[in-house]
Amino acid sequence: MKLPIVGAIIAPRQPHPRTASILGTVATIAMSAVLTVAATAQAGGGNAEMTQKLAALKEAAAANKQRLQQYTWMETQQLTLKGDPKPAKSYQCQYGPDGRVQKTLIGNPAPADNGRQGGRLRQRVVEKKTEEMKDYMQQVQGIIALYVPPDPQRMQRAYQAGNITMNKTLGSSVANLIFTNYAQTGDKMTIAFDTTSKKIQSINVNTYLDDPKDIVTLAVQFASLPDGTNYSQQIVLNATAKQIQVTTTNSNYAKRM
Repeated sequence: MKLPIVGAIIAPRQPHPRTASILGTVATIAMSAVLTVAATAQAGGGNAEMTQKLAALKEAAAANKQRLQQYTWMETQQLTLKGDPKPAKSYQCQYGPDGRVQKTLIGNPAPADNGRQGGRLRQRVVEKKTEEMKDYMQQVQGIIALYVPPDPQRMQRAYQAGNITMNKTLGSSVANLIFTNYAQTGDKMTIAFDTTSKKIQSINVNTYLDDPKDIVTLAVQFASLPDGTNYSQQIVLNATAKQIQVTTTNSNYAKRM
């Protein structure tokens, strides 16, 4: 006689190790998809904010340039070559009808020794180096003009090409807008823009002259005139390959008569 089996416990079947691995992979993919969607949504919000900040920056830059055209000012350039400061030069500046800055040299810089005591050969060598330095300084001025003041049209082109990002410290009114390939391929410009006062605080640039190996950096600090007009108070240019530093200071602003 067979006794009935009472209270038998049937243990659940354990999934095959391969099945468990597949299920884990599916769960990981699902979670990654959720995180990706969240990140995309977050990035979309960031892009909307960046677009708003860029629009405010372009509007402020264009309006400020118009106000600056009412002024004349003095620009002082101090060149340091291989650690040796050269005589400073000062210029009277104003915007011309074409919207470009016109500069008039103030006074005459002290004449250089041109190597007269070393004979004609030395004199020719010094004259050649002086001419080369003059050409280089013209290039330097051209580079500065590409970035200061920032051009709304170039900023817009960088935006359309996807060459702009933004970072902003929580609780701060200053947004850092970072442009790449702004004026030259491979360059980088960071503008610190106060979104409350609608003014640029600083600009930092990494760029180059003719050769990308001839690296040039710009550090620009801005200040405000009594009527609120923003201007580049000091520009420090470093050309490492040439061991050149050029410090440009703008001052003595006065409204044109």
